[in-house]
Amino acid sequence: MRFRTSFWLAVLGAIAAHAQTPAAGVPPLKKIETGPRVGISTMVKITLEEVIERVLAANTDLAVARVETDKALFAVRGALGAYDPVVGMETHRLRSVTPAASVLQGGVDGKLTSEEWGATPQIGGLLPELGGSYSLAFSNLRQTTDNAFSTLNPQYPTSLQLTWKQPLWRGLHFDEARHTIAVARKNRQLTMEQLRQRVTDVVTQAVQAYWELDYAWQSFQVQTEAVHLAEQQYESNRRQAEQGTLAPVDVVAAQTQVATFQQAVFGAQQALTEAENNLKMMMLPNREDPLWNASLEPETQWKAEANVPELADAVKGALASRPELAESELAITINKLDEMLAREQTKPRVDAFANLSTTGLAGKQFISSSNTLTSGFTPLITLLNQLAALNGLQPVTSLSFGTGDVPKMFLGSYAQSLSNLYSGTFPAVEVGLQVQLPLRNRTAQAQAATAAAEGKRLRALRDQARMLVEREVRNALQSAATTQARLEAAGVARRSAQEQYASEQRQFQAGTSTVFLVFQRQTDFIAARSREVRARADAAEAAAMLDRAIARTIETHGIRIEQ
Repeated sequence: MRFRTSFWLAVLGAIAAHAQTPAAGVPPLKKIETGPRVGISTMVKITLEEVIERVLAANTDLAVARVETDKALFAVRGALGAYDPVVGMETHRLRSVTPAASVLQGGVDGKLTSEEWGATPQIGGLLPELGGSYSLAFSNLRQTTDNAFSTLNPQYPTSLQLTWKQPLWRGLHFDEARHTIAVARKNRQLTMEQLRQRVTDVVTQAVQAYWELDYAWQSFQVQTEAVHLAEQQYESNRRQAEQGTLAPVDVVAAQTQVATFQQAVFGAQQALTEAENNLKMMMLPNREDPLWNASLEPETQWKAEANVPELADAVKGALASRPELAESELAITINKLDEMLAREQTKPRVDAFANLSTTGLAGKQFISSSNTLTSGFTPLITLLNQLAALNGLQPVTSLSFGTGDVPKMFLGSYAQSLSNLYSGTFPAVEVGLQVQLPLRNRTAQAQAATAAAEGKRLRALRDQARMLVEREVRNALQSAATTQARLEAAGVARRSAQEQYASEQRQFQAGTSTVFLVFQRQTDFIAARSREVRARADAAEAAAMLDRAIARTIETHGIRIEQ
């Protein structure tokens, strides 16, 4: 029994003596340097607002969305063009030669020749208020003829005619033109809401990418600092091993710790490059941009938002401002317009119309030198005049058909015709009622039923969208609260881990702790720092998602969307 005890005491003494013997030839630290990142030649500091501005300028989808808003504006202008007056001009020249088989037709040598020059300016269009239509035509003619019975040659007929048509039932309050305009205006609002939605999504993605880059930088710095701490511990262990106060295996443990942290640095460097390239992909317009060769260092520091709304206020604001809900309401409004037009088409058509006109006429009096109809009476009239002269009677005048006196108001040029026109001496007024009663009208009824069914579908989708918004707001509020609390807890954990690591180092220096415990506390401290950095990025991204959920992203970042 005494022999065994003495044996183990001797062994322990030898081990202790060996531990106190200075270590010979402690290997130097094997360090793998962190190389430069591929393609990076410069460093550029960038703020969150600069990133958002660049992303908005470079995003192709936003450019397309802006084009769509412009197209919608053009569509509104085009729809309003239905009420633009249409001005026209009709001109013609007519020359006709017709056979005249009877002397009563006034022709000479068996034919009747006439020529006509005409010009008719006109204007017409639709009335926006009550769905009526109008047209105004001003006819101007110059006519010449060799008709023996014509009293004016050439003559200038003129006329001014106003036509008006007014729906009394179908189309009185709503018609195709007003439907097209109303739908175009709603589509214009719809494209603006779609643009707001796209801007919100793009900005949210840009903010998340920015904070991911910030997290990647912070993580890289944490892992780099971890390597420095491990290197310092290695040097401390190496000196103590050379002095004989530590075993060489403790130096090897320090080398292992350095190599482990170096692996984390390389992983963090890769994550940093990927996060940076993701952000560059969003904000740079093309491959030739010089920022591809720059290292982007976030400059904006995130601060916790103090104006987190209450649930009721957040839901109310989201339901009132979310672009997708506005799009849903606009789609329902457009459907109501379609349904209104379809119902309008099922009504009978009852239209009132009126035609108002006034005419004018003037020309040069025409006296024919020969008249086929009266030439046969010439010998008889001559004989009668001879007998009248023998008996002291007045002579008989020659017969005349169509060459008698013409009212003075008709004698003159084109100006005289216009004078007669504007005097209103020859008016014409026509008023009437036109009624069309479609039998059954199944096409219009089917269109009305289809529009009503589509309205039910759109309202169901709107209710579903509201439920989704409710869910997103609740989740976003919970995420904002959770990530903020997690960040605070991560801060406490990091400070505690730092204190534990410092305490373990002091104990190790005093000889009351081991290298294993120091490395464990060191690892815990680095992990706590990494969790705090991750929690800060998550809190910043949760704030961005909250802004999106309650539709205040655009206002938060001061973005102005031109109407």
